Amino acid sequence: MRIEIVTIFPGFFAGILENGIVRRAQADGLLTVGIHDLRTFTHDRHRTVDDRPFGGGEGMVLKPGPLAEALASLDLVPKAERQTVEPGKVPLAGTRVILLSAQGKSFTQAVARELATLDRVVLICGRYEGVDERINDLYCDMELSIGDYVLSGGELAAAVILDATMRLIPGVLGNQASGEFESFGVADAEIASDVQGVPRSQHGAGGLLDYPHFTRPAEFAGLRAPEVLMNGDHLQIRRWRREQQLRKTMANRPDLLESAALDEEDRRLLQEIWEGKR
Repeated sequence: MRIEIVTIFPGFFAGILENGIVRRAQADGLLTVGIHDLRTFTHDRHRTVDDRPFGGGEGMVLKPGPLAEALASLDLVPKAERQTVEPGKVPLAGTRVILLSAQGKSFTQAVARELATLDRVVLICGRYEGVDERINDLYCDMELSIGDYVLSGGELAAAVILDATMRLIPGVLGNQASGEFESFGVADAEIASDVQGVPRSQHGAGGLLDYPHFTRPAEFAGLRAPEVLMNGDHLQIRRWRREQQLRKTMANRPDLLESAALDEEDRRLLQEIWEGKR
């Protein structure tokens, strides 16, 4: 997979690309990241990338010209021309051009899973008051936001999307199953069956939050890890963890329950938690 990032602050990504699983994924040839300085595509001595907004208002807007040239350097053409471009020029089926802005739809784990199946993702980092909307109309397949707040620019959002997406590429994580059993993950039906006859000790999240985790020592600062996690009974552990997933989600993100993959047992547990019976 290749991720291209268009930004006016290319140095922002130096530390991100040189550490952790992002570095390992690149070293193993599973991921390539290209950082493209937008100012390279300007033609004045001040390397100007922004201008005042038409109609007045606060702040500055990124100009369409440098952005269009930056995308052209990546062999991308406007969407209206993509059907007539020479075969092989732009890998349409495997490429998405994404504008990062506060006005975009929410970036979720489901979107990350979708992006992880692509050959190439191009991320345009907005700045100032935003990007000239004609770039969005002409080139972008998607507009994404990482949350209901405003950042100074899209660089932080690009780093988040890079990390969340690349860890879902097969081979990036040391144990690929780690990416299946996490908050916002898929349901049991979408996860491979138990291996070598050993029952799985956790449910697929199915859109819920993850359960709480504990490790050694068994007792710390007067608090003991739950006994159920240390008794070796996979079925009991599985049930306990599912209840904790439901508790966490109800307490912190009750909105997720509306779209989560719940069965009758889950709904019974939720009702008992709600009524204080558990």
